[in-house]
Amino acid sequence: MQKKTGASILSILFMGVGQIYNRQFIKGLLLISLHTAALYGILFHLMDYLKGLITLGTEPSRMAKVGKLTQLVAGDHSIFMMIDGLMALCGLLVFLTIYVLNVRDAYLVGLLRDQGHTPNHFVQSLQEVNRKHFAYVILFVPAISVLFLSILPIIFSILLAFTNYADPILPPANLVDWVGFDNFVKMLNLDVWSKTFGGVLSWTLIWAIIATLTTYVGGVFTAVLIQQPTIRFKKLWRTLLIVPFAIPSMISLLVMRNMFNNQFGPINGYLQNIGLEGLPWLTDPFWAKVTVIICNMWLGIPVTMILAIGILTTIPRDLYEAAEVDGAGSLQKFRLITLPMVLFATAPVLIMQFAGNINSFNVIYLLTNGDPVNVNYQYAGHTDLLVTWLFKLALNQSQYSFASVIGIVIFVLVASVSIWSYRRTKSYKEEDMLS
Repeated sequence: MQKKTGASILSILFMGVGQIYNRQFIKGLLLISLHTAALYGILFHLMDYLKGLITLGTEPSRMAKVGKLTQLVAGDHSIFMMIDGLMALCGLLVFLTIYVLNVRDAYLVGLLRDQGHTPNHFVQSLQEVNRKHFAYVILFVPAISVLFLSILPIIFSILLAFTNYADPILPPANLVDWVGFDNFVKMLNLDVWSKTFGGVLSWTLIWAIIATLTTYVGGVFTAVLIQQPTIRFKKLWRTLLIVPFAIPSMISLLVMRNMFNNQFGPINGYLQNIGLEGLPWLTDPFWAKVTVIICNMWLGIPVTMILAIGILTTIPRDLYEAAEVDGAGSLQKFRLITLPMVLFATAPVLIMQFAGNINSFNVIYLLTNGDPVNVNYQYAGHTDLLVTWLFKLALNQSQYSFASVIGIVIFVLVASVSIWSYRRTKSYKEEDMLS
C-alpha cells in the first residue's frame, strides 16, 4: 500500500496517527492531543449544548418550598442555552476544519515519501509553513475572533427572529420557544404592526434618498464654487466649511436640538424678532422631518465637498481649455466634463452614503428621538427610522424577536440596494472588464 494512502486512512481514523506514520512525531502528538480534547468535549458537552439549542430549555426558574423556606430554584435560561449551542457549533466547525487539514497534510507528506523524499521534522515544518503560508498563520487568530465575536452574534440575532423572545415571555422566569416565521407573519398581517412597519419603512427610504441627494449635490456644488478661478482665499473657505465635520456630530446635534427648540430656541426667537411666527420644528411631523434633513446637510455636505475637491484637482485643465475653444459655457463644461468625472469617481461612495443613511441612528435619535409621537404606530414616532425603531423595540420595550425581524429587514434592504447599485456603476463595469 502506498504511504499516502496509509497516512490518509490513519488520519481519518484519528488525527495525528497519519503524521506519526509519516515519522512526524511532534506534529502527530499535538494533533492526537487536540483530537482527544475534542472527543472529550463532543462526548460530554456537545450533545447537551445542541439539545439546549433545539429545545431552548425544559424547566423554567420557579419558586419552590425547600424545607420550611420558599426559595427560587434556578432553571434553564433559553437565551444562554442558545448562545452555548451556537458556540458549540462554531467550535465543532473549527475542529472539522482542522480535521480535514490534518488528512490533507498526511496525504501530501505521504505522497512526498512515495516520491523518495524525507519528510520535514517539526522545526522544518514550522519554517515551511512560515515561508508558504505566513499570511494564513497571521490571519488565523483574527479569523477565529471574527467567527466568535462577529459572525456568531449575527447568527444569534437572526435566530431570535424565529422565537417568541418578547415581553412578557422573558427568561429565566419563562422559557423561549421556536415559532418559525410567526413574527414575520405578524409584522405583515397584524394591523398594529403592519401599519407601523409600512410607515417607518416608507419614511426610511424617503429619508435615505433625500439625505443622500442633498448632501451629495450640496457638497459637489460647494466644491465647484470654491474651485472657480475667480474665487480668492480657497484655503480659508475650505477650512471654514470643514469645521462641521471636525466637530463631533453628537455635540453638533445636541446644540441644534436646542437651537430648533419650539419654546426657547434662538431660531424661533430670531423669526419672532423680525415679525414672523415661530415654527414647530420638533413637534410637528412635517417640520420635524424637514429639521432632521437640514441638520443632516450641515453634517454631510463637508464630507462630500472635500471628496469632490480632491477629484476636481485631478481633472486636466486641457479639457476645460478645449471646451472653451469649442464655445462651451460654464454650464456645459460642468455638465459634460466636471459632473461625469465626479460621478465616476464617487459613485461607490454615493452608494455607501445611501446605505449609511438607512442606518443613520445619531441624527434621528439625538435630534427628535423619533418624535413626534404617532398614535397609530406601535412604539414608533413620525421620524423614526427602522434602526431607531429597532432600538426602541429592543432596549425600551423588550420586544427582542420583533427587533430581530427589523434587523433582518435592514440587512436585506441595505445589502440588496448596495450590491445592485454598485454593480450598475460605470466604475464597477470598467473594473470588471479590466479583470
